[in-house]
Amino acid sequence: MSKARQAAAGADQIVKLIVGAGKASPSPPVGPALGSKGVKSMDFCKEFNARTGHIVPGTPMPTRVTVRADRSFHFDVRTPQTSWFLRNAAELPLNKKGKKKGASNPGHEIVGTVSLKHVYEIAKIKQTELRFSSLPLRGICKSVIYQARSMGIAVVA
Repeated sequence: MSKARQAAAGADQIVKLIVGAGKASPSPPVGPALGSKGVKSMDFCKEFNARTGHIVPGTPMPTRVTVRADRSFHFDVRTPQTSWFLRNAAELPLNKKGKKKGASNPGHEIVGTVSLKHVYEIAKIKQTELRFSSLPLRGICKSVIYQARSMGIAVVA
């Protein structure tokens, strides 16, 4: 079934966004993504900023917006990406574009270190998310360690 038929049949549409906590505005990428679905982006921005007001401003929050056929919406705010947590925990320096970046040659190059305590705290934050709640904390810790290794970040005791 084509996307046009699904929209005509009244199926819910899902929009995935990454928005800075407390910094949602109707400008791109939020405005065009929601405007094309018929949602008032200002309503989303006000509600999103209210929900993420307690989080450090600018933290990238993955968000899933479900737009219904009557143009109403609801959204789920997820925890930031594990790579963002690792880059901040390792206190990586900023590159020329002002972003923190992992190793260009992981496995041969180490750009920073994190402790097991950092890994445990990141895993605890990730476990609060519904899709990870059934996983054991040990398994989430292992995945955080493997991701750190793939970014060129060493995990020390």
